[in-house]
Amino acid sequence: MGEEMEVKIIPVIHNISSVQKLIDMARLSFGFGYKNIIITKAYGGAAQNGVAEVFKISLKENKGVVVLPDLKDVIDLYNPKKVILIDKENSKDEIDIVNPPVNNDLMLVFNGSDSSFSPSEISLGEPYYIKGVKGKIGSVAEAALLLYAYSKFLA
Repeated sequence: MGEEMEVKIIPVIHNISSVQKLIDMARLSFGFGYKNIIITKAYGGAAQNGVAEVFKISLKENKGVVVLPDLKDVIDLYNPKKVILIDKENSKDEIDIVNPPVNNDLMLVFNGSDSSFSPSEISLGEPYYIKGVKGKIGSVAEAALLLYAYSKFLA
């Protein structure tokens, strides 16, 4: 396969209220070898209980958790070269999970709610969806496919 490329990929779960979904997203990220997960715009149960549970999991796994108020904050602080928003309704392109497009310093943003990203959120990145997936499958399933696909590029 030639030389391995070291790639920095940052998973982000945005706009989340479900405790279980937040825990599942953290377990997926850590299980596939990602060093950190970023949580933005957590509210309701996710903010009250989910964030604490994710911190417990991260401590056990020796991984990192960053919690920020909004998506713009994480983009400003991390300044990734490419921001991919996983959004079925607004996608203009698809990611082939067999051969995903790779950029060093890539941020993958999953929407924790059942709605699409807002127009102001869409303006912060590029909306993509998963090639071959016909319907909306939810952020945990989307993350499972994409975090696995990109895990082969992790250092």
